[in-house]
Amino acid sequence: MLNRRQLLTAGGLAVGGALAWPTWEATRAQASTSAAAPHDAHHMSGHDTHHMDASARTGAEPTAGTGTPPPFTPFSVRMPVPPVLRPVSTKGDADVYVLPMRPSTAEIFPGHPAPVMTFGGTFIGPTIRARAGRTVRIHYANKLDRGATVHLHGGHVPPDSDGYPMDLIEPGRSRVFEYPNRQEGATLWYHDHTCRKEAEHVYRGLAGFYLVEGEDERDLRLPAGRYDVPIMIRDGRFDEKGHMIFEPSPMPTTLHTNGQLQPYFPVDARRYRFRVLNATLHRIVELDLGGLEMVQIASDGGLLPEPLPRTRVMLVPGERVELVVDFSQQAIGSKLVLTDVYGGAKEPVMRFDVKRRVPDPSRVPARLRPLPPLPAATTVRDIKLSMTASGEEFAINDKTFDHNRVDARIEEGTTEIWSITNTDPADTPFGPVDHTFHMHLVPFRVLDRDGKPPLPGENGLKDTVLVRPGETVRVQATFTGYKGRYLYHCHLQEHSDIGMMAQMEIV
Repeated sequence: MLNRRQLLTAGGLAVGGALAWPTWEATRAQASTSAAAPHDAHHMSGHDTHHMDASARTGAEPTAGTGTPPPFTPFSVRMPVPPVLRPVSTKGDADVYVLPMRPSTAEIFPGHPAPVMTFGGTFIGPTIRARAGRTVRIHYANKLDRGATVHLHGGHVPPDSDGYPMDLIEPGRSRVFEYPNRQEGATLWYHDHTCRKEAEHVYRGLAGFYLVEGEDERDLRLPAGRYDVPIMIRDGRFDEKGHMIFEPSPMPTTLHTNGQLQPYFPVDARRYRFRVLNATLHRIVELDLGGLEMVQIASDGGLLPEPLPRTRVMLVPGERVELVVDFSQQAIGSKLVLTDVYGGAKEPVMRFDVKRRVPDPSRVPARLRPLPPLPAATTVRDIKLSMTASGEEFAINDKTFDHNRVDARIEEGTTEIWSITNTDPADTPFGPVDHTFHMHLVPFRVLDRDGKPPLPGENGLKDTVLVRPGETVRVQATFTGYKGRYLYHCHLQEHSDIGMMAQMEIV
């Protein structure tokens, strides 16, 4: 079991200390659902097959190196835009996709192929562009050597397509998940949600964007097409071969963007819509573009009521934000570095290189999308996020996750206020232990923080929110659409892996 010192260092602001996580092979051996499966070379490109070794065939790193990571030249590699997955069928009332989970390799450090776990063979996974009101069906095929499942983060979906952590797709098998997309346009993401292994599976690559495109967005004339760019920020720790290390200490500290270290991205001198996701395991980032204005137009659940000009934007793990950046006033040849400045850090994330002038028919209108009304709440629930008394796990309301237990029973169609308090101490030798609260099925509205207004950009629909030590955040949600069991948990994935997860049942 993890001890108190190790758990404290799992917080979003951890400094010093060590996180002694079980090894990949040890956790695999403990899982009853992880049966071996043959390597499927039929779907591998020649490049992938050439570089595949035994560890790459599982996506694991069986013997982690301990040396210094390979050298690399910042801003020498172009940031890739994740490929858009094409449906195999668009007939009838649904778009149908096939998406395998399989091992592959990726060069996070240029010239150093490293084993990864992927959706569709790419690190990061392909982007799915769905239309609000039109159903998407995805055939997920497991070509890994262990059980896994998929959660559509931010999705309003039936319970059997929510990626329940105990309901795994076994190796060699496939399953169809149905996403009705009966929700407003928003930037969502899909990722693994395997019980006690989510952190490592996502860390090694099982994640991708899922963009719901709203009908109301067509008339807004926001930047579109090649000027609508998803950006996934991740973190990692690497050995001398450029392979990811999930254990031992220290924790991941090196940021990479769409699978590349400090890439550059050529832009035209016009407006862009950037859909930014913090997919790190534990790291809070605060983005600064050298003081250039970034206009926030959306949060987790979609468009804000009106645009919000900002020069710095904070994101916690699991959180998304949509930013419009106007490069039209920048000189051709300008190079603008996007930097993480959170907590005094100054780590480059990526660089935008302004290349040419082009016509720009896009705009940012003064009004975006009105928020739905807040019905009267019929129930107030107190949610406590804390460490267990033993100091070995994290808990919600003093209970660690038990899939046989229902922690909250909610009547479908009702509205509730949840008062979420982080009771973990802020004055530990290892820094404060932050938590990020995530609710499945429905978005919520942040009402206040310790009785004060929400943070900038939190006035829209949310599904993930930061709760600092000693802080109480009140959120309000209406539970409508589906009946069944859904999760709520801390989205610092190491925390949910070791207990900080609970379930509600909509009845």
